[in-house]
Amino acid sequence: MAGSTASPALSRGLNQHEFPVAARVVAHVLAYALIKPFSFIAEKLGLGDRLWKVIGRKMRQDVVEGHDFGDYQPTASDVVVCTYPKCGTNWTMQITHQIATRGTGEFQHIHDVVPWPDFMKQDLVLPLADDSVRLASPTGLRVIKTHLEWERVPYSKDARYICVVRDPKDAFVSSYHFIREVFFGPVMPSVERWLKLFCSDGFPFMWPVHVNGYWAARDLSNLLILTFEEMHADMPAAIKRIAEFMGVELNAAEFDKICEKSAFGYMKGIGECFNPPALTPLSPAQRTMIRRGVSGGSGEMLNATQQQAIDDWCKSVLAELHSEVPFDTLWGSATRPSTDTVATELPSNPLGV
Repeated sequence: MAGSTASPALSRGLNQHEFPVAARVVAHVLAYALIKPFSFIAEKLGLGDRLWKVIGRKMRQDVVEGHDFGDYQPTASDVVVCTYPKCGTNWTMQITHQIATRGTGEFQHIHDVVPWPDFMKQDLVLPLADDSVRLASPTGLRVIKTHLEWERVPYSKDARYICVVRDPKDAFVSSYHFIREVFFGPVMPSVERWLKLFCSDGFPFMWPVHVNGYWAARDLSNLLILTFEEMHADMPAAIKRIAEFMGVELNAAEFDKICEKSAFGYMKGIGECFNPPALTPLSPAQRTMIRRGVSGGSGEMLNATQQQAIDDWCKSVLAELHSEVPFDTLWGSATRPSTDTVATELPSNPLGV
């Protein structure tokens, strides 16, 4: 797959972005000589919460705020994949791009063919204004990715929006591994410290706020909401539903090809086509975006008390927002599997939309 593309877009090197060796060496020396001791002292003095909230808010400023669609207005050619980070984003992009190209989509990196307008390094991704992918698409469709909250995504009745939501406990675990790889490396805080930040307004992305915004708009005919769990439980059914939503009628061969290319094993095998860039000199040289692809696997990192803490915080914020998100039905303790190898069992359409 790597090395060819079904569109005129050229590789922009997102997965090859690295810092110079000298910068990495200096950063690691500072990490062990200054940053780690400073963090240790801050924790001992009871200043850990304040320190990491400051860091979290700085990350929000650098990563989230000021990065959006600008004055772009989505069109009938646009399929906007809207997800909270680490909630099946790459999987959904792969499915939608393959549907748009009838299973022929080839690329050196997913962001050579999928714009990401809210990414902080726009020189590494396909520009939103680049129309080459749409022009090369046999369906006339192209995919756009965003992690923005619903209120910050420009709405058009002509475009299509797909939101995938995931158990926040699983999103937390996946985000911990991801943030360590692209940001903090050896100075990544403990799981318990990251959990406190995740369950606060100091985190760059607030899961309940993000999910509630899309849920409140669920009655729009051009917004499709899916759960990661239902996609995991029956991927072919999810692909059929997404294709129907996109208005693309697939023949049997095209459908089978899309299922093949959207399977975890296939995507894991071409993981370099999805891997993230180094965002700081502390990022390790080897980074993996496609890690496990399981549903209900938060037990690999979180104990029952920590899992419950995430549930309680999410439900508390949702209650403050007067949200109608059916949290307990989808991700509460009643749906939690006993091991991390058992997929969450959900109805074929648990959201009722």
